Amino acid sequence: MILARIILGFLSLQPMTGYDLMRAFGSSATYFWSADKAQIYRTLATLVADGHARIETVPGTHGPDRAVHHVTPAGRVVLREWLASDPDRQPPRDAFLARVFFAGELDDAALARLIRSRRGDAVAVRDELMELRARTAHPDPRADRAGWLRSMTLDDGIRDHTAHIAWLDELLAELEEP
Repeated sequence: MILARIILGFLSLQPMTGYDLMRAFGSSATYFWSADKAQIYRTLATLVADGHARIETVPGTHGPDRAVHHVTPAGRVVLREWLASDPDRQPPRDAFLARVFFAGELDDAALARLIRSRRGDAVAVRDELMELRARTAHPDPRADRAGWLRSMTLDDGIRDHTAHIAWLDELLAELEEP
């Protein structure tokens, strides 16, 4: 259900093809929600079947026709209802934390390798987000509320990764204490 609402959110910004949605997920939403190609196309088909999106066929200039999806008025209602509803408590799903939970089975060297690997990934993502922040304007909330909110989700991602890296550093420091 949440994936459908996120797709409606993207379609409310502008009409998109399935490929456009995959690119939008890859460049923004992937930092807070993941979806693969099959999930996106399956969800688009459901949104169209439910009347929340419609397809416009645009003739291709040098290739096949393109199926451009538009949010419908009914889709906007569903999106607004979801946006205004109480936040869903989503149980976290993090395979790394599950490993840490059971990592008492590992020796110090293996555990340190696991933590350092995760730290490297977290630093890489944080650095990607910080590069994106450097290239992204921080809009005035009164002039561009939607842009400001998207910008703030970027800031949240940077803070989350920074805090996670600090926690990993703490784990390593305690593990390496004599």
